[in-house]
Amino acid sequence: MRMIKQAGRHELEIRKSRFVCTLARVRTEAEAVAFIAAHRRAHRDATHNCTAYVVGEHGEITKSSDDGEPSGTAGVPMLEVLVRRGLTGVVAVVTRYFGGVKLGAGGLVRAYGQAVAETVDAVGVVELRPVVTVTVCADHALAGRLLGDLHGRGREPSQVRYGRLVEADVPVAVAELEDFGAWVAQVTGGRAELRRGAEGYVEVPVP
Repeated sequence: MRMIKQAGRHELEIRKSRFVCTLARVRTEAEAVAFIAAHRRAHRDATHNCTAYVVGEHGEITKSSDDGEPSGTAGVPMLEVLVRRGLTGVVAVVTRYFGGVKLGAGGLVRAYGQAVAETVDAVGVVELRPVVTVTVCADHALAGRLLGDLHGRGREPSQVRYGRLVEADVPVAVAELEDFGAWVAQVTGGRAELRRGAEGYVEVPVP
């Protein structure tokens, strides 16, 4: 599953028309609809505010709108970019300010698709990978080395708590749980305790 890294905006000009694409992360269809409504209120002076969104864990909910442009020339190419990139949890609005030169159906399809594609490139994409939070508990004598080794392996704890024991919450990919447990046992001589916690996702940048 992939999402945009962050919200963002990008503008391009094609034959005197301005195309301003705004992308935002959303969790539900209701959030996408609310974002579109607010954007249209804020940009009611525009010629068109065309939209597309993809939501759902597997991108199963999709919708687009041409907002007065010829049918299939705006919302559909916008949506196709989002789907082709494998994105979900994203809403796109392309605000057009007409410059007086008609682009034709083919020109509109290219313009709206390009606006979304360039904006996705600008904000970046992350892949959501399933992880389990594993709490590693060790005494203070072991904790310094253990935390250093975790850092060296690129496994930064999301939280570290100091009490009678040092407890480090480490996100671990589901497929790596067994290997991680074996590694902790090796570096601590079997003197650390592991507790499996909540499941979730981590965001990994996509090159």
